[in-house]
Amino acid sequence: MAQQESVGGLAPRQAVAASPGFWTRIQAYDGRLSIAKGFTAVTLLTGFFGGYFQYLNSYEEKVSTLAKADMQSATSTFVEISNAFAEAEMLQQLIFFDFAAALDAGPDAGEKGMVTQAGNDVYPSYVKARTALRQNSSVFAHKAEIYIDWASDLGRDPSTQQTLDGDPLTETLLGNYNFDCDAPRNFPSFAGSSRAASTPAAPRCRGDYLDVNNPLRTSLCARRPDTGEIDPNRPSITIDWHSAKHHVLVMHYCFEATHSEIHTARIWASKNEVSDDRVGKFRANEDRYRSSLDGEVARLNAFMTVGMSQLERIRLKYRPSGFFCHVPLVRDAIGLFSTKCTPIGTATR
Repeated sequence: MAQQESVGGLAPRQAVAASPGFWTRIQAYDGRLSIAKGFTAVTLLTGFFGGYFQYLNSYEEKVSTLAKADMQSATSTFVEISNAFAEAEMLQQLIFFDFAAALDAGPDAGEKGMVTQAGNDVYPSYVKARTALRQNSSVFAHKAEIYIDWASDLGRDPSTQQTLDGDPLTETLLGNYNFDCDAPRNFPSFAGSSRAASTPAAPRCRGDYLDVNNPLRTSLCARRPDTGEIDPNRPSITIDWHSAKHHVLVMHYCFEATHSEIHTARIWASKNEVSDDRVGKFRANEDRYRSSLDGEVARLNAFMTVGMSQLERIRLKYRPSGFFCHVPLVRDAIGLFSTKCTPIGTATR
């Protein structure tokens, strides 16, 4: 009986000991997975974070390289265009004012000879600068579009389908639509305005006026060549004063318009005789010519204002990301609702 009790008493304890615990089962299961044997949770997490930060550093390096390239291209384009127009406009002004001073000198031979010599000396440089500007004006416009306008557009995705003729404005159209360089309504006004508020509804050309009022956009209506009246059957064109390209097109168009206006002064500067009739017409329109020259300076200043603003937008586009943008998973969660952690938009195709 004692032996039976002993056996009977040990049987339950042996049954309990034979039943493996939770950790024992985990160890047994881990032993069967030879491919994962030896790895711990710490090792896996270290690999995950290491790969994540390696990817993040690679992304930041690419962003930094692209930001530097965009800023260099935009700055170079801005300076190149500004210098070219500034030089040509300065020489144009010198010819005009030297001729006006020669007329005002009267019988003073010394004064007249001095300003005449100055005008003669300036003329070859003016011809050279004007020729270079005329040759490069179209190139300048497209460089301004690519390296300033597109580069500073925070919402532009190069991978999406772009309309090839999305911006039809050209100098030829400005002439066909009779753009008046001296009209106050054809100058931009940036006071108290923002780019976001500069998109009006499509303008309507009706009667003898344009049904639109926006200081950041100038819309031109087509006119009939015979009567000069507005032609409602032809579409209007719009000048966006937040576009560096549009500024370049208008600046060169108006430069050429002033070039034609001061024809008499150019004849004088080229050492040719000027008739009394030409002198009389020049005197009669001298104030208007001065206003046109002042308008060119105002347009160049407006271009420089827009250009510097666009450069700042490029800086904003590649702004440094904050601390939370470097935290795994948090960065991705922020990316679902905001572009704060992604200085550039990655191409989707």
